[in-house]
Amino acid sequence: MSQADVEVRRSKRRRRTVSAYRDGERIVVLIPASLTRKEEAEWVETMVARIEKAERRAQLSDDDLLERAHRLSDLYLGGLAMPDTVRWVSNQNTRWGSCTPGDRSIRVSERLQAMPPWVVDYVIVHELAHLLEPGHDAKFWAWVDHYPQAEKAKGYLLGWSAAARLEPPPDGVD
Repeated sequence: MSQADVEVRRSKRRRRTVSAYRDGERIVVLIPASLTRKEEAEWVETMVARIEKAERRAQLSDDDLLERAHRLSDLYLGGLAMPDTVRWVSNQNTRWGSCTPGDRSIRVSERLQAMPPWVVDYVIVHELAHLLEPGHDAKFWAWVDHYPQAEKAKGYLLGWSAAARLEPPPDGVD
């Protein structure tokens, strides 16, 4: 990571703690104003390494997604919804996921990669339910509601959409 990708924010209020987070393409590091330039450089290196390590750990491959979908189907849908493919896609800007029951394929928006695992699991369960019920009728939602964190995940996605000033998908996910 180049220095241009890191923004350091010094704070007179901050006394001892150092924290960092990803903001788009850059990493923001928050430090106390009292740190020396040398201490700042050490903390920036440490915090950037932590963020990048967490991001690498969080990245699931398409094969990982497929395995996860099979496990979720077993746990919450009685093993009845088994997709042939599950993959990350970058072209879903208004949906969190989509499913084509005809070829048993599921696509999951890359935007979910930065979200908690239980939110990703909810989107996968939602799309798996489409393999059992193609529409968004009561039978479909009954399948989705087998996932114990469904309501929490729906709220998370609605909150994320509101914070990003994006219109949420009309049916929650797709």
